[in-house]
Amino acid sequence: MAKVVVIGVAGEHGLWVADLDAGTVTPLPHAATGHLRTVVDLRGAGASVIKGVDVAIAVKSTASVASGHMEG
Repeated sequence: MAKVVVIGVAGEHGLWVADLDAGTVTPLPHAATGHLRTVVDLRGAGASVIKGVDVAIAVKSTASVASGHMEG
């Protein structure tokens, strides 16, 4: 099972790294090379890249999740 997830939110610049074991989310430094650079370029062109994640829902606040409202 994956313990780290790279997250990018539509309309926001940059990527984030969520460490599930540590319970942290931190900004990912700019990816200049390799496969992650390809992901950054695809995002810039409007593509979504999904690998190894079967649920991802963007909401405005944690209160939205707690109340069961899953529309952003």
